[in-house]
Amino acid sequence: MSTGVNAPRPTAVTKLDRVVIRFAGDSGDGMQLTGDRFTSEAAAFGNDLSTMPNFPAEIRAPQGTIPGVSSFQVHFADYDILTPGDRPDVLVAMNPAALKANIADLPAGGTLIVNTDEFVKRNLTKVGYDGSPLDDDSLAAYQVHQVAMATLTQGALADTGLGKKDAERCKNMFALGLLSWMYHRPTEGTERFLREKFAKKPDIAEANVLAFRAGWNYGETTEAFAVTYEVAPAKLAPGTYRQITGNTALAYGLVAAAQQSKLPVVLGTYPITPASDILHELSKHKQFGITTLQAEDEIAGICAALGASYGGALGVTSTSGPGIALKSETIGLGVMTELPLVVIDVQRGGPSTGLPTKTEQSDLLQAMFGRNGESPVPIVAPQSPADCFNAALEATNIALKYRTPVLLLSDGAVANGSEPWRLPEVDDLPDLTVEFATEPNGPDGTFLPYLRDPETLARAWAVPGTAGLQHRIGGLEKADGTGNISYEPDNHDKMVRLRQAKVDGIPVPDLTVDDPSGKARVLVLGWGSSYGPIGAACRRVRKAGQSIAQAHLRNLNPFPANLGDVLRAYDKVVVPEMNLGQLALLLRGRYLVDVISYTKVAGLPFKAEELQNVLTDIVKGVDAA
Repeated sequence: MSTGVNAPRPTAVTKLDRVVIRFAGDSGDGMQLTGDRFTSEAAAFGNDLSTMPNFPAEIRAPQGTIPGVSSFQVHFADYDILTPGDRPDVLVAMNPAALKANIADLPAGGTLIVNTDEFVKRNLTKVGYDGSPLDDDSLAAYQVHQVAMATLTQGALADTGLGKKDAERCKNMFALGLLSWMYHRPTEGTERFLREKFAKKPDIAEANVLAFRAGWNYGETTEAFAVTYEVAPAKLAPGTYRQITGNTALAYGLVAAAQQSKLPVVLGTYPITPASDILHELSKHKQFGITTLQAEDEIAGICAALGASYGGALGVTSTSGPGIALKSETIGLGVMTELPLVVIDVQRGGPSTGLPTKTEQSDLLQAMFGRNGESPVPIVAPQSPADCFNAALEATNIALKYRTPVLLLSDGAVANGSEPWRLPEVDDLPDLTVEFATEPNGPDGTFLPYLRDPETLARAWAVPGTAGLQHRIGGLEKADGTGNISYEPDNHDKMVRLRQAKVDGIPVPDLTVDDPSGKARVLVLGWGSSYGPIGAACRRVRKAGQSIAQAHLRNLNPFPANLGDVLRAYDKVVVPEMNLGQLALLLRGRYLVDVISYTKVAGLPFKAEELQNVLTDIVKGVDAA
């Protein structure tokens, strides 16, 4: 593409196998949109990719300040990658705050593209710069490109009639156009997207397109950039792919569950970061039997979902850690009534309101034990954005088959991150068909709602209004079989143990271990979103000539049956977690294995480099012993 009047300038082309780019600016600069569009074009081009959005919790954080910085990091490659990258190769800093907040992550020799228009005294003072870092030697270690993005954008839009403020808002598209030129990204999709996004404001749409083209043409004609870069498409398994975030994948998984179970899905929920996008996405798919209810609070949301399950639908509720605390009583009611319910917890930093837009894995013990009484629930944790689709189907299958609430533990990194997702064949999706009770199952034509399937220990599920199947429901202890209220000590003991046995007896796949050499003495065990960083770190350790094994837990309750044997097969077991050692605590208590807990609670995912250093030291120590 070349829409400028100047002739194309010949540039050298460098072929790379991978690149990490971070767009950073004020929370009003559109960095999330910019990064998402670059990611979409990388996906369309066929690269493997992984992303990490990072933004303030405030709707409009203080402008020009470090707390107000928003960034989006995208890692794209011509091979299978596992993380958004530890450090950016390219940093686009739209103002001094973005520079100061991110420059420490840029390695020496990295490319720094700076919007010089924002480097004025007022903005520099806000973030503690005595003078402009563009005028001293503090950035000498980097390849610095100074670009007056706002001025150039305003010039490109001078004939559109837009005011100065509206024109300047398009500078993020100028930056996107420049980076698209540098890395030979497709452009037609972005122009089409902009026209669709601003279809009701065609003047704004065209302004953004013009700014995007201006950025592309600036790269094409300026003398500042002597090299462009190419990253070839990745060799992915045959199939149809699309870029997907974890929240969108969860929503699609629930849509698929509605079709495969032939049940209506009712999402009763309350908006909460970072889970709200599940509600937003599901609300678009009413044609597939999806009903979404935005309730007045967390408690009302889950009560509506459980009520829907009582009525013969699949009830679902979505939230984050603070909402799980509020929903705990109704989860317990679901355990007592033994009704299917999918509870999605997109974890974030805590406690209390904590870090709403930052990631953490600190709700595992709450998911396991955070209810009064003995209230066991199965727990499923997806390992990546694309894996959320399968996790939603698995959680639904367990909930329907075993008549129980199921907790699905996602987190901010999985929910907001994105990667290529291979669309499954419909014929390969699991059959989730449910058989409701339609006839009396007791003596003399009576109905015993708590008569259990001998294989699953699930009770009969009778839709209210079915003739002859009247039964009691509620939170008081049930008599075995009849479901009548019972305070008998022996009955309570039996029912508590039955509910526990039902969850314990859910068959989950054995834990598989990745140990290419077969000689590893150290095992790294993770769960949830730590999968990518652990996998990338293990690759590095092996590349350095050391042996190490990796395994990852998807099912956290019940654990895989072979987990104890796997743990005892290694001299050392390392458990990295974004909490203070919650899985490590469970493993020590259950299997009496003294695992090594490596923890992080910074609101950010693990970096492969930090895990590599930790694992290398442990492997060396074991080998030397």
